[in-house]
Amino acid sequence: MKKPTTIEQPKGKLGVLLPGLGAVATTFIAGVEAVKKGIAKPIGSLTQMGSIRLGKRPENRVPMIKDFVELATLEDIVFGGWDIFEDNVYEAAIKAGVLEKELLNQIKPEIENIQPMKAVFDSQYVKKLHGTYLKEAPTKYDLAQLLVEDIQNFKKVNRLDRLVAIWCASTEVFLNLDPVHASLDLFEKALKENHPAIAPSMIYAYALISAGVPFANGAPNLTLDIPAMIEFAKQQNVPIAGKDFKTGQTLMKTLLAPGFKARMLGVSGWFSTNILGNRDGEVLDDPDSFKTKEVSKLGVLEHILQPNVYPDLYKGMFHKVRINYYPPRGDNKEGWDNIDIFGWLGYPMQIKVDFLCRDSILAAPIVLDLALFMDLSQRCKWRGIQEWLSFYFKTPMCAPELYPEHDLFIQLIKLKNTLRHLKGEELITHLGTEYYD
Repeated sequence: MKKPTTIEQPKGKLGVLLPGLGAVATTFIAGVEAVKKGIAKPIGSLTQMGSIRLGKRPENRVPMIKDFVELATLEDIVFGGWDIFEDNVYEAAIKAGVLEKELLNQIKPEIENIQPMKAVFDSQYVKKLHGTYLKEAPTKYDLAQLLVEDIQNFKKVNRLDRLVAIWCASTEVFLNLDPVHASLDLFEKALKENHPAIAPSMIYAYALISAGVPFANGAPNLTLDIPAMIEFAKQQNVPIAGKDFKTGQTLMKTLLAPGFKARMLGVSGWFSTNILGNRDGEVLDDPDSFKTKEVSKLGVLEHILQPNVYPDLYKGMFHKVRINYYPPRGDNKEGWDNIDIFGWLGYPMQIKVDFLCRDSILAAPIVLDLALFMDLSQRCKWRGIQEWLSFYFKTPMCAPELYPEHDLFIQLIKLKNTLRHLKGEELITHLGTEYYD
């Protein structure tokens, strides 16, 4: 066995800060409280339900992940966040309509006391929403300082030992990299000048990193994925991760596409469409916000299938993504895929996938796992991009000289091998045919 990494123990309370207390965040918070009360189980959470194999197969060492690595417990989590509306978490969860009122009433005392802090928001970046519970300040830099004050006060009032933050707010309009994103000095100057290339999510990112809070981005926004933020995170010794939670349709793509490539089956076209009626669907009804999401979704197949490596199978593949706002569906998203594949001698075949999923139900356990794993990263003294958490994202962040890994199965191997490495255990490569050597 190798020497394990020194891990600071998860003593005391962990604050989980959530920009955006909408459907995803309230489903996450209510779910954790329900699990703590024994009302339900944390289905979908790798940290709570998953195991990890250690050593050779005959050893039969398969502990639960939460027993293998030093993670914060659910009982130690304290929730907070910001929102553009004043509703407490109980009221927001009722309006979101994801969880049944009967369930919410059983945890009402725990969640109705969670009040949002005023948000940093600008409808230029999310055109379909118009918030009423907003911070005001002369510059974007001043807004960031107000967020830092919120963070410090939240930690002090709740007597917290550590903090993490997970972005659960809306998708912003598409932004290209701008010269002001190139360095921390240029970024800070742009904050003070109210530069339009600085979106609200970037203000949160700057404030959280300033305060030393690990931050994971659950939306496809540029947010952390700029040189200035990566530089700042390293400078402040803060872990960052992102971007865009891998939930419904993209989850299916990262399950199916690796299988096609493994069997050397060709793909000539992949058409994807969604109908979604929650706040996310409304936001994505704006073409500028949809473009941000589209770019996130389109990159998945390109990286998994590698058309430049396998031109006979994937060169010229047609890939189209559509998202349609359909209010009657609420949070129960439907993702429909038509996949045109071909096999031996080029003979064509088709696959149809109709995934009737619940968007926030799939996202909530991701938020929990990221909160616990980002806290673990901080206690390991890791900083900057946490690529080992790519498993949870549609567009995983990675070092500039690398390409992102999208294959769900490779991502899971990377995540579990990181945990094995952390604890000084042998990495699992699945090599070798001898049980005993």
